[in-house]
Amino acid sequence: MKHRIVVLGAGYAGAYAAGNLARRLSPADTEITVVNAEPDFVQRLRLHQLAAGRPIEAPRLADVFAGTAIRLRLARVTAVDPERRTVTVADAEGGGEIGYDTLLHALGSHVADGGVPGAAEHAFEVAGRPSALRLRERLDRLGEGARVLVVGDGLTGIETATEIAECRPGLSVTLVARGELGARLSAGARGHLRRACDRLGVTVLEHTCVQAVEAARVLCADGTALASDATVWTAGFAVGPIAAASGLEVTGDGRIVVDRTMRSVSHPEVYAAGDSAYALGDNGRPLPMSCASAGYTGRQATNAIVGRLTGRRIPTTRLEYVGNHISLGRRDGILQMVDDEGQAKPAYVGGRKAARIKAGILAMSLWATSHPTFGLPRRTHRLAAVPHASAERRVAA
Repeated sequence: MKHRIVVLGAGYAGAYAAGNLARRLSPADTEITVVNAEPDFVQRLRLHQLAAGRPIEAPRLADVFAGTAIRLRLARVTAVDPERRTVTVADAEGGGEIGYDTLLHALGSHVADGGVPGAAEHAFEVAGRPSALRLRERLDRLGEGARVLVVGDGLTGIETATEIAECRPGLSVTLVARGELGARLSAGARGHLRRACDRLGVTVLEHTCVQAVEAARVLCADGTALASDATVWTAGFAVGPIAAASGLEVTGDGRIVVDRTMRSVSHPEVYAAGDSAYALGDNGRPLPMSCASAGYTGRQATNAIVGRLTGRRIPTTRLEYVGNHISLGRRDGILQMVDDEGQAKPAYVGGRKAARIKAGILAMSLWATSHPTFGLPRRTHRLAAVPHASAERRVAA
C-alpha cells in the first residue's frame, strides 16, 4: 500500500512543498494529494494590487502540478482528525474524507477583525482573491471624491492605501494608524513613507483606535466618527480554528507548535508550514507570518518528510527573517533590513530601486511556485522501512 501524503493548502508554502515532494519521492511508494479551495494559485503578496485594479497572474493549480502525479482536490477543509488520520472536506459534490499517513498543514491565515463590532459585516479586506475582487468591484462603483478608509498601519495597510491612491487618484484615501506610522521602520524609512503618502494624497491619522465599523462610517475610541464609502480592514491576520479543534498542540492564536523540522510536537505524522506553523527562527524568536517564512518552513518540512520516509539525513534549512519589502504604488517602495532582534537597521533602500527589488521578489516567488520541481534531481527516492506514526508516538511516550 502506498504511503499517503496529504498537503492542506496550495499557497506559497503548500504548493512549493507538494511539488518538491512529488519530484523527490518515488510514485511507486507514495501518493500525494493537495487540497485547496481555489483552482488557481493566489499571489497573496499582490492582492492589494488586484483590489486596486491591476491585473495579476493566477496560474491554474492543475497546470502547476501537471506531470507530477499530484492529485488535486478542489475542496474546503472543514476538519482534521489526527487520531484516525483523516481530513474532512466540503465541495460541490458534498465532500467526504481523505485518509493520510503524513499530513502537511499549510492552510495559511485570514484577516483578523479583532472582535471589533461591524468589521466582519461592513469592511472589505484583501487576504483572499474573492475578497480582493469584491473590494475592486466596490471601488469601481465609487465616484469622484468618494472616501476610502484603510484601517491598519502594518505592511498590508500601507501597501493597500498607497496602491489605491495611485491607481485611483480620484478617490480620497485615509490610512488609520493605531500608533505612529511606520513605527517599526528606521527613521529614514519613516520619513520616506510619510513623503510617499503626501505625494499620493493619502491622509494619515495616527494614534487612532477604531472601536466599531458601520456601513458608512467608522467610530473611533475618542468619539470621532469617520465617514467612509469603502472601509478596508487590514489590522492583522489570524489562522483558522481547524488545527486547534483537531487536538493538535497549538499556541493561543491557533498556530501549530512544531519542532525545528516543522513536525508537530504532539502528533509526529503531522507537519506544518507557512502561517499555520509556530516556528522559532534561528534567532530564537517566532517567525512572523510572511512569504519569506512560508518559503523557509515549507522547505524545511519537505526536507524532513523526505528524510524520515527514506531514511536519509534531514538537512537544516535556515530560519531567519532579514527584512521588510514594502511597495508604495508601482514606482516607489521601501526595503528595510532588520537585525537578529527584529529591530530595523538604520540604513534602508527607498524609491524606484526598492520598487524594482520588490517586483523581482514577487516575480521570483510566482515563478518558483509555478515550477515547483525545477532544479531538483530527476531520480526519485524509494521509501525506507519506517515505523508507523502511531507506533512512533508510543515509543516517544
